[in-house]
Amino acid sequence: MKNNFDINKTPIVAIWETTQACDVPCLDYGDWVQPEADPLELSTVEARQMIDDFAELCPPIFVMTGADPLKREDIYELVRYAAVRQLHPFLALTATPLLTPDAIAELKHAGLSRLILSLDAASPELHDLVCGVHGSFARTMEAIQWADHWKLPYQITTHLNDRNLHDLENLAALLRTFRIKQWSVAFPVPSTPAELEETPSAGQFEGAFARLYTLAQKVPFKIKTSEAPHYRRYILQQQARERAGGATDGRQFQEGIPGIMPVNEDRGMLFVSHTGDVYPCPGLHVSAGNVRVSNLAEIYRSSQVFTLLRDQTNLTGKCGECAFKGVCGGSRARSYVMHGDMFTEDPSCIYRPTAQAAVRIGGSQTLPSEKVAVEEP
Repeated sequence: MKNNFDINKTPIVAIWETTQACDVPCLDYGDWVQPEADPLELSTVEARQMIDDFAELCPPIFVMTGADPLKREDIYELVRYAAVRQLHPFLALTATPLLTPDAIAELKHAGLSRLILSLDAASPELHDLVCGVHGSFARTMEAIQWADHWKLPYQITTHLNDRNLHDLENLAALLRTFRIKQWSVAFPVPSTPAELEETPSAGQFEGAFARLYTLAQKVPFKIKTSEAPHYRRYILQQQARERAGGATDGRQFQEGIPGIMPVNEDRGMLFVSHTGDVYPCPGLHVSAGNVRVSNLAEIYRSSQVFTLLRDQTNLTGKCGECAFKGVCGGSRARSYVMHGDMFTEDPSCIYRPTAQAAVRIGGSQTLPSEKVAVEEP
């Protein structure tokens, strides 16, 4: 754990979208993908300068992502440069024809710290249906074998929606057979009417939290959620009940929740698009500036977008009244996409604030807004 980590100065997670180029459509990008790179995509020189800026911020977790990062001819050079700058880079890859044994080997030699692969179901049929790419399950299984061969650490991301919500237990059973470091369950931020139709209800979110919490007690790897900060609220409620019943000694409250960010993603995350625009997170497209114009550290620390999001007195609706807002605060991305207001309440949360005291964490009602304890990945 890193104590007294100041999120006003340094993001916990920094993400760079390397490209929107890809030879096949994928779940995250859909119609946005194109075979060739956007002419406005950051050049190699610009990307290296931005990596220097990331190194100045020194985030504990640095992720390189994109539609298919392997479409960038300089991706191995940039991974190597990020490793030299002590950013310990992660790289998220999709199961495209460019994902080969040679690509895995070259990434290992370049100094990649961790590979991130997507697996959306435990069966080939359901996975390929959810992600929309035939043969994706088989190629992902191959990539896992290649990563094992090269002793390259890897983690799995699952994109949750109404079609695979029932498959969490099957997925967990499958993942137990792998040597994964972490399972990240990405809850949806719908951006189209079709995606909204497939988004689970608030009650289904809560049911998924209960199942993930149960699974987390049984699996040897960490389970993390994204765009579901209220999972932390659910965990703390369960731990409070267990503690009251004598099932725990309370140390979990002081040591944090394994695999879970200690603050809302939108307060401790930084996302840079393929063209250099800077956003609070991948799902919240409210630009705070551009790395071609301004220093990245200055944007994160001083721009209006980031400073407003870090001030939780700006939250409205039940999120603003909630005693758990210090560790939750709701998904600002989902609020913005579904209501056009990034400070209003998260529509995917069933919890109703009451007058009862908040769960106490390490002796205080909420984690301090400036200083938090950050778990190493």
